[in-house]
Amino acid sequence: MKINGVFQGGGVKGIGLVGAVYAAERRGITFHQTAGTSVGAIVAALIAAGYTGEEMRDLLTETPFGKFIRKDWYHYMYVVGPAIRLFLRKGLYSADPLETWITEVLARKGIRSFADLPRNALRVVASDITEGKMLVLPDDIAAYGVDPMKLPVAKAVRMSSSLPFFFDPVKFRIRASDPRGGKGRVFGKPTYVVDGAILSNYPLWIFDRDIEEWPLKIPTIGFQLVGSKEPEPRPIRGPISMLQALFATMSAAHDLRYIERHSRFRTVKIVSDMVHTTDFAIGEEKLKELFRSGVRASDDFFSGWTYSGYTQELDQWIGKVRPDWKNLKKKKTEDLSGSPAMKG
Repeated sequence: MKINGVFQGGGVKGIGLVGAVYAAERRGITFHQTAGTSVGAIVAALIAAGYTGEEMRDLLTETPFGKFIRKDWYHYMYVVGPAIRLFLRKGLYSADPLETWITEVLARKGIRSFADLPRNALRVVASDITEGKMLVLPDDIAAYGVDPMKLPVAKAVRMSSSLPFFFDPVKFRIRASDPRGGKGRVFGKPTYVVDGAILSNYPLWIFDRDIEEWPLKIPTIGFQLVGSKEPEPRPIRGPISMLQALFATMSAAHDLRYIERHSRFRTVKIVSDMVHTTDFAIGEEKLKELFRSGVRASDDFFSGWTYSGYTQELDQWIGKVRPDWKNLKKKKTEDLSGSPAMKG
């Protein structure tokens, strides 16, 4: 069975998402299209590139996450260095090592730009903090004078994974028409793009434009990283810890109301609070624990999942948010039954 998969962000907790994918594939489930934010974008991109859950497990468990946190000369200036870097570069660390790794991993499957993927196979959520808007890549990059199909997949994933204040934002200049009327193009104002979690850490809505294709052919299932208990207070010791707490609160709370009201029936909830989002020094045992947590969550969800049950829940949900849904569904059913294909 094919599904559309949506993956939540969560830093190094992403191995839990991989465990859930691994368990789903053991049940014969494959992915038609994928979408994600932050580490969810990494997992979504690897699936779109052709990686299996087993391959991703081996890849991530063999990767030393510490290599993504590369210190530069700022960090060797006692106390003031990191603060100066944060002020000048807008982040504590460069995301270059992460982008390089993603580029190399995707290249093994022959994937470089979005042109190398089937149309709409992958959608990545990022946040343009200059314009104050959400980006769904690759399509939304066209507004910046960039051909969506030429956008490197690794660059899009890096944009989505640039945790504010932790990694440098992706900075580029919007291409604008030459004000002198020339045929060429000139660079416009600078734009900063960061982690998509600011605006949607769990973009389960991203395939909802397809739900009006009734009867639904491909269901959407989300993979969410959750806690097993109430979150503990975050200590605020200075401006950096305050900004990090602010980001953590935003990313955790933004999608919560949507998820709780509309999406329980299509969400695999993976317990992952045994690890902190930015614990890049995570050990092998914790990685295995996260992976097993994803496996258990996926097995629990899909063991009781049926296509008919899913469509029934979905039908009820659409009926609540679309008052005209009953008549619209009736018309779609009548149109389908009267089509030449159905008559034949």
